[in-house]
Amino acid sequence: MKFQKFFGKIFGIFLLGLLVFSAVTVSAQQQKAKLVVRQATRNLPVALGNNLYCAGYVQNAKVDTSRKIVGAVNEQEQNIYQQGNDVYISLGENRSVQVGDVFSVIRPRGKVNTRWTRKDDIGYFVQEVGALEVVRLKGEVAVARVTTSCDNLLLGDLVQAVPSRTSPLFTERPALDLFADPTGKAKGRIFMSRDGQELLGREQVVYIDLGAEDNVNVGDYLTVYRPLGKGNLFENDEKENMSARNEGFQSDEYRGGKFSNQSPRKRNGDATGKIETNVDAKEDRPAGLRKVVGEVVILNVRERTATAVIVRTAQEIHTGDWVELQ
Repeated sequence: MKFQKFFGKIFGIFLLGLLVFSAVTVSAQQQKAKLVVRQATRNLPVALGNNLYCAGYVQNAKVDTSRKIVGAVNEQEQNIYQQGNDVYISLGENRSVQVGDVFSVIRPRGKVNTRWTRKDDIGYFVQEVGALEVVRLKGEVAVARVTTSCDNLLLGDLVQAVPSRTSPLFTERPALDLFADPTGKAKGRIFMSRDGQELLGREQVVYIDLGAEDNVNVGDYLTVYRPLGKGNLFENDEKENMSARNEGFQSDEYRGGKFSNQSPRKRNGDATGKIETNVDAKEDRPAGLRKVVGEVVILNVRERTATAVIVRTAQEIHTGDWVELQ
């Protein structure tokens, strides 16, 4: 009996020690995990791959059209090309090209005309569709293999030097301030998005009418906003909830009864005088109230425009929304 009690005490002490050790180990692992997550979040790029090198841009300067895709090994049976296909480009031994050189493939889409900007001439939209690597030189042309395709490549697509781009990194930032006051810094508008989308969310690419001439830089954060009361997908009825009726209510003036919750409001303190409408009520507030809907980071800056990616949203973002440098 004494042996059983002694053994029970020893087992209890062992079990307690095991629980304490487990708790300490789990706590250490959790702390380590938190540190790893925090470190990974801090070093995570804002944009990768497609969003970085296939974001596209709007530039004011003319595009160099001297180098392009002029043929493909299997052009007898296909007219669109993608990763792994071999194509011919108008760059040969006489153009200072070497095996292993990598080039970007672009496609100018035309001049941008939009009502979402105050600038007269913002330039031409250039789509970035992929990249290729030179695998063999053949006199006046070179054979290149498509290494990345963000879209179908076509004969006639232009070949350019690969842009040197480094994605900004996420930084530890406070929560998105939905009631942030204007900073007074440069502001512009989202005049277009990649693929022509109009309702936008996180990680989607947009084009804004702020560029080098506005002193914006890669990595700058901008607040996305719109005037308070704007941005509804449907027509916003600024009138009272109930319209006047000839019959079926106590009177045309009160529309449903003198004290109905759908009867109009009166301006005077004694509930007499002119009817107060939603439009009238808005006249008594300061101008410039706004609704913050998100945040973008600039990836690429041109003369009069910049390419940006959406990093935070409070709701859907629209083409036409305003942006302001933070």
